[in-house]
Amino acid sequence: MLRSVILAASRSSRIERLVETAPLTRDVVRRFVAGSTVDDALRVTTELVTDGLSVSLDYLGEDTETPEQATTTRDEYLRLLSALRAGEMTPAAEVSVKLSALGQRFDEKLALEHARAICVAATEAGTTVTLDAEDHTTTDSTLDILTKLRIDFPTTGAVLQAYLRRTEADCRELATTGSRVRLCKGAYKEPESVAFQSNLDVDKSFVRCLNVLMSGDGYPMMATHDPRLIAIGEDRARWFDRAPDEFEFQLLYGVRPDEQARLAAEGYTVRVYTPFGDQWYAYLMRRLAERPANVAFFARALRSKG
Repeated sequence: MLRSVILAASRSSRIERLVETAPLTRDVVRRFVAGSTVDDALRVTTELVTDGLSVSLDYLGEDTETPEQATTTRDEYLRLLSALRAGEMTPAAEVSVKLSALGQRFDEKLALEHARAICVAATEAGTTVTLDAEDHTTTDSTLDILTKLRIDFPTTGAVLQAYLRRTEADCRELATTGSRVRLCKGAYKEPESVAFQSNLDVDKSFVRCLNVLMSGDGYPMMATHDPRLIAIGEDRARWFDRAPDEFEFQLLYGVRPDEQARLAAEGYTVRVYTPFGDQWYAYLMRRLAERPANVAFFARALRSKG
């Protein structure tokens, strides 16, 4: 119930204005978002890489409605990748891209062209691109664009969401040699017809999907903060004789940093999903929906308004 309320709030412009004007919101956002500029992203990336972690950078801005906005997003990624290359931060740092931010919802061809330009820049910088997952209505389009990009950029990563009923089959399709697949639970409100609704069913799906990826020939990337699922991931890696460089854990910036450090100290590759940019509201709401324990922390900021 709380998760549904939070996701509904993510679509409310009134609540967005309230959140943006709360005096302590800046402190809350700073916990989950690296900052608003490329320079902020580089600063945080340097800190994380120095601590032995890998990074996936996401420029926030999925509510793209015009070709001009899509081009601006593309250019921001190109600037970011150029800076990462100049700072010798690759391949430890890669980028995550939402195709909706590149115009997918109104022009798939444009989104593909922009994504291709980002992949070219990433290759020149010595790193990779991962295509983020969004709500289920974009899944087929995203996987189609992924297939086209992988012709020239085979290391382009996919993201699959365990709460979708189709995902186990998608894992079987993508568990191929060299295929990078990030498996997460899922963070959008979806109907029962396409998605599991209970936490238990989502967790069971996550484990089934993880088994498919671990037993395949690709490169699994487990994106979860759930202690039980992380422990299962460690066990599955041992069961399928996965060396530490044959899979990775992924956690969100600002969430369970101690666990990030523990896993890295155990010799695992740990990639921190690190967003930056001004359009942080929808992202923050989804993070709260994923982990309602964060709501109390955030509510203190709202109560201080005025």
